[in-house]
Amino acid sequence: MARKKRPDIHTISMLVANKPGVLVRIAQTFARRGFNIDSLVVSPAVNADYSRMTITAQGDPGTLEQIIKQANKLIDVVHAGEHREEDSVHSELALMKVKYTAATKPIISRLIKKFRTRILDDSDNTLLIEHVGKTTVLDDLEDLLRKYKILEMVRTGKVAVIRGHEET
Repeated sequence: MARKKRPDIHTISMLVANKPGVLVRIAQTFARRGFNIDSLVVSPAVNADYSRMTITAQGDPGTLEQIIKQANKLIDVVHAGEHREEDSVHSELALMKVKYTAATKPIISRLIKKFRTRILDDSDNTLLIEHVGKTTVLDDLEDLLRKYKILEMVRTGKVAVIRGHEET
């Protein structure tokens, strides 16, 4: 089944103190406003005292603006803001294990070559592939590979960095 394209997906980046409990407080800020977090990536910032969070969520832009204002008021949040595609670079990683037969392997191989996807493992009639790129492209690849039977899939969630000298 094809994934429904959603125009109301938002990407929020936060610089937060690298302390226990920060993630819970941020998640509660989203939950209180009825926003579900679709993906969440947390990683160390350049300064080890801080972490970078990239959150994707769907919903009303006005409510999202309130969530960002609430998050910016939290003690351990240094900065929170939304990032649009035109102002930043967005990327995501996916690992997909796809079943193949002798008849379908050449078809799958041609298909994933068009997506510039890497094969990490080819064993036991399965291909373990890796793709890095825009979320929409990963969605398209996933939709195409579903008919060949995706056995397992892991996606990192989106990460984003603002273009130019401005800090994310």
